[in-house]
Amino acid sequence: MPALAEEIQVSDRPDAILETRSLSVHYGGVAAVDAVSLAVRSGEIFGLLGPNGAGKTTLLAAIAGAVRSTAGEVRFRGEPVTALRPDQLARRGMARTFQITRPFEDLTVEENVMVGAQPRCTSLGEMRAQVAELVDWVGLGHKRHDLAKGLSTGQRKRLELARALATRPVLLLMDEVSGGLDQPSVPALIELVARVRASGVTVVLIEHNMRIISELCDRVMFLDRGRQLAEGAPRAVMAMPAVVDLYLGSGGAHA
Repeated sequence: MPALAEEIQVSDRPDAILETRSLSVHYGGVAAVDAVSLAVRSGEIFGLLGPNGAGKTTLLAAIAGAVRSTAGEVRFRGEPVTALRPDQLARRGMARTFQITRPFEDLTVEENVMVGAQPRCTSLGEMRAQVAELVDWVGLGHKRHDLAKGLSTGQRKRLELARALATRPVLLLMDEVSGGLDQPSVPALIELVARVRASGVTVVLIEHNMRIISELCDRVMFLDRGRQLAEGAPRAVMAMPAVVDLYLGSGGAHA
């Protein structure tokens, strides 16, 4: 592998809502995440890119408290949160969606969203009103009384987003936003994620679809084998020879 240290641009900004500092996750002798440092500014959409097995999902899981890091630190809203559980982070304003959606199959769309809303609401009336608004907002109003097991992949993505937003996050971590979707569904998804950011939520997303990356992300970080190789504007990172060789050139199926 070529030496790429000169291409790494690690941010150190006072306006960062999320930071990792030399964050590592090891499984035995394998470094799934290897000393990754990033800083996500409040209000931006930050993308994580890289080939399969690059460590993107593990990094997101470590930030979200679902995987224990073996070294380094996570800071959220200026405070160290490395040792906190996902539920503790949710109460502080961090939410996450998953590559493989995980609805409660035998609950309705509204009931699924209520699971996310319940800890933040002080009354049943408040919860019902918030859930109804969110279900409409993500485009599932016509499915509000349907069981989750009958939803299409795209509808499940929208449901998972609504359930995450019901926790009232200031930071949303999204894994494989377009995973499982057909191409005609992508523009509506791009518009929905852009609306999430416009609502005041900072977004960190993992994505392989270059159209989504180029249209949504302010900055991206490219990972390979757990290491950060480059960070910057999407077009600039995608034009780097090492990125082209590792991802776009030999892995065109991801584009």
